[in-house]
Amino acid sequence: MMNIVLTLVFSIVMLFFMLFPAMKIVEWLDSRFSIPEKFHTPLTIIVVILLSLSIGVFLKYA
Repeated sequence: MMNIVLTLVFSIVMLFFMLFPAMKIVEWLDSRFSIPEKFHTPLTIIVVILLSLSIGVFLKYA
């Protein structure tokens, strides 16, 4: 249980910092594949969360 809590704490800190890379990733995906405009915001939020969780896991176990 403590591992999950620490990973989430590390991830919450990284949410703000992962916003710009997530926007660039979604921009790149839009240039490669035609993504409808209404999916840009949800896709950006999903990418931010995935990047933050991956950084949180990295910080916990590295």
